[in-house]
Amino acid sequence: MKVAVLGATGMVGQRFIERLANHPFFELSDLAASSKSAGKKYSEAAKWVLSSAMPEKVKGAVIKEVDPKKIKAEIVFSALPSEIARKVEPKFAREGFIVASNASAYRMEKDVPIMVPEVNPEHLDLLEVQKENRHWDGCIFTDPNCTIAVAILSLKPIYDKFGIKSVFIATMQAVSGAGYTGVPSMAITENIIPFIKNEEKKVETEGLKILGKFDGEKILPANFRVSASCNRVPVIDGHTESIFVETKKKCGIEEVKKIMKNFGGLPQKLKLPTAPENPIIVKEEEDRPQPRLDRYNQNGMAVTVGRIREDPLLDFKYTVLGHNTIRGAAGNSVLSAELLVKTKKI
Repeated sequence: MKVAVLGATGMVGQRFIERLANHPFFELSDLAASSKSAGKKYSEAAKWVLSSAMPEKVKGAVIKEVDPKKIKAEIVFSALPSEIARKVEPKFAREGFIVASNASAYRMEKDVPIMVPEVNPEHLDLLEVQKENRHWDGCIFTDPNCTIAVAILSLKPIYDKFGIKSVFIATMQAVSGAGYTGVPSMAITENIIPFIKNEEKKVETEGLKILGKFDGEKILPANFRVSASCNRVPVIDGHTESIFVETKKKCGIEEVKKIMKNFGGLPQKLKLPTAPENPIIVKEEEDRPQPRLDRYNQNGMAVTVGRIREDPLLDFKYTVLGHNTIRGAAGNSVLSAELLVKTKKI
């Protein structure tokens, strides 16, 4: 199946290319970017910022304009900025493309699913409602905000087993979450910035939609309280989050560890190419997880949990870490597309 990347020169676009260059059943046929890059070879237009090497097969690829008339693919992975995605992505959906979007533009639309494949695979059925509502031949599904993508994967087995009354999340977010030029080096070196624009609202709302129930027409959001405080820290990749949980049913710490260790979803049952064998890795060391040591666990597609312990105010608390541009962005999107294809939802 031919796929394309929109916004191919940026950091998340590069992560898409990294994940798709040698994919077993997706063929990366087109790279698209802004007009200043269109017409150039990819190696000339893109400043490659990943630690992995630029794949040989894309170096000579000529970048196309972000125009559905010029893209020859079935699925487009969009790494476009949100304000551009808002205008462009519907054009692709109307023309029959499946749009896997990393942007926030359509996440909270009632007929657009926010996908975390192990958590809410049934939400893919909302795409048929979307196509009917909007009279599109194609469709749009989105990734979550990178912070909630990490948190919600760790919360899913807790929610299913014990129910949740309330969650408090304090984040320590990597600078790559803002893009390669997003945070000035003089601002973040030797510093923590206790504000990320619009981030806390996304964390407090998107997870409820992801854990919600699809009733055949719409998603009924999960009903629990979420409070978030988001901070930018001088780490390149890997969001670390302290999570405090109050559950509906009482549970022991060892029971929480067990359900996290044993957690798996439909991507694992189907053995999808980029699915991690264990979506949640539980560490027993008192000083883990750490970004430098744990962000690439299972090719960056697992989240790592540690310091699971009782909390004197709520029920328990823990630390979770995930790679924000892989599990929280491109990797999650590719896995969602694999699920869409494998379950024949398209």
